[in-house]
Amino acid sequence: MSTTELTPVGSRQGGTPKKTVNDFSIQVATVNGSGSQTSNTVLMRSIFQMGIPVSGKNLFPSNIQGLPTWFTIRASKQGWVARKKEIDFMVAMNPETAKEDCLSLQPGAAILYDEPLKLNELRSDLHFYPVPFDKLVAPVCPEARLRKLVRNMIYDGVLAQLLGIDMQEIRNALVKQFGAKKAKAADLNWGAVQAGYDFAAQNLTKSDACVVERMNKTAGKIIIEGNAACALGSVFAGCTVVAWYPITPSSSLVETMIVYLKRLRVNKETGEASYAVVQAEDELASIGMVIGAGWAGARAMTSTAGPGISLMSEFIGLGYYAEIPAVIFDVQRVGPSTGLPTRTAQGDTFSNAYVSHGDTKHPILFPGNPEECFTMAIEAFDLSEFYQTPIFVNTDLDLGMNNWMSDPFPYPTQPIQRGKVLNAEELERLGGFARYKDVDGDGVGYRTLPGTNHPEAAYFTRGSGHNEKAQYSERPDDYVNNMDRLSRKFEHMRTKVPAPEVIVNPKASVGILCCGTSLHAAEESRDQLRREYGFETSYYRVRAFPFHAGLEEFIDRHDRVYVVDQNRDGQLYSLIKLDSPPHRIAKLRSVRYYGGLPLDARTVTDEVVLQEGL
Repeated sequence: MSTTELTPVGSRQGGTPKKTVNDFSIQVATVNGSGSQTSNTVLMRSIFQMGIPVSGKNLFPSNIQGLPTWFTIRASKQGWVARKKEIDFMVAMNPETAKEDCLSLQPGAAILYDEPLKLNELRSDLHFYPVPFDKLVAPVCPEARLRKLVRNMIYDGVLAQLLGIDMQEIRNALVKQFGAKKAKAADLNWGAVQAGYDFAAQNLTKSDACVVERMNKTAGKIIIEGNAACALGSVFAGCTVVAWYPITPSSSLVETMIVYLKRLRVNKETGEASYAVVQAEDELASIGMVIGAGWAGARAMTSTAGPGISLMSEFIGLGYYAEIPAVIFDVQRVGPSTGLPTRTAQGDTFSNAYVSHGDTKHPILFPGNPEECFTMAIEAFDLSEFYQTPIFVNTDLDLGMNNWMSDPFPYPTQPIQRGKVLNAEELERLGGFARYKDVDGDGVGYRTLPGTNHPEAAYFTRGSGHNEKAQYSERPDDYVNNMDRLSRKFEHMRTKVPAPEVIVNPKASVGILCCGTSLHAAEESRDQLRREYGFETSYYRVRAFPFHAGLEEFIDRHDRVYVVDQNRDGQLYSLIKLDSPPHRIAKLRSVRYYGGLPLDARTVTDEVVLQEGL
């Protein structure tokens, strides 16, 4: 019996299963460095151009070329963009993982594979589509050295035929991918797509349920990575100094920002640049440069990941105590130590809140999508300057390096907020100032910038004990007064940081609470709980630390609140407990995932069902 004649479990006798339209996931298993990024991007964009909401997740190795890599594309007519736990259609191109990939699928799934792998011999409850890739690629690409980069495009053509993807959209996506300057490369790859399509049309009989049909849900939307959105937001925020040291998964943030700066911060007439980007010798040096630039009056930032934060901790403490603006983008990955550098997590939540020795407490923003990466980057610079302190923007690898569908970003309408900076005229009117004196009751002192032309402008910036006038002091009362003011300043931030996203369901006695990219799984989980169990929930998404005052009200109005974390130790859960009295702590429950993959809705749903006894 041929593989295409099998009747897999779950299919209808005598025909294909009932169609699953615009609601499935495709996972492509390839070898790192084989050119699969192009074919996967083209495939995802083709579906997107058909008006179907999509998301793309890349799972790649941390060390060398030639190791396994997986790319998951989710099509969702409902617009869900979290990773789907179940794989509906597998493309098995890597001989080393093909057997495991095949055996991991649920009965009724489909698998497209290189014919010599003979995966149809492993089980009989899947839809099998064997394709002779080497035979098909040879006439398309005469140059043998290029064939490994072109052969992946064949599965784009096969999938187009099996799933109903418009070939013109694949052609359009190819042109967009290669650009006008690489028309020859686009034509070569297009030939491979056509070869795959023709083979599938002539030799494969569709037996699985997955199909795509045109929708109109992506009009006007864009596809972008979170790192690029953070970079663009930083440029619009007026950032002029970037100091960094490359580290996965944050490197592309600064690399993309360099492109934007060259385009937007260079005088077209003179060629003069109005920015500085410095690749430092290490993370410690980079944050030192950022602190120095912030002290001098520039808007400055760095981009790093957890190991970089560890090295920066002493300088971050200096920024906190000397009260110097700095913006730190932390694109989180799995730790501790080197950990899993190409996997995603929210493992720096707690450490960033208290990083450095002594009594320190730092504001954190938690963007959950590319649009918030853009807007919160702008807010971070304003907040950092107003409160004269380092501020973290906590994203993660999933948001930073993966493909996200997004609305276009709103053009900023508010002017840059530089905070309490005194110029010479204001100093003359005031007759002097005390750098660390709380004049307005918000804990924030006034500052001057180096070079201000007034005899009262100067003060000594120190990381050692000081009084209101920035004079050296080890007096207990001076230290206590200073630390109390810093605490008062932090409390005042609750009124200025981005407000939470809240959905209060009057039918619900249970709430689900999350931050960052967990929002996508949490939103879909709420839908699953409602549809499958009739279980209603409310929703609260933390968008900043310190927490907004509304968090207390949300906890008070529910019997139980499930706090979703992408780390082992429940770090958001722990931060909330530290910020809450005992009667609120008793209502909190923890939902944690720390496997390194983007969080999926089913994991959240299953844990809530288990703890609720549904």
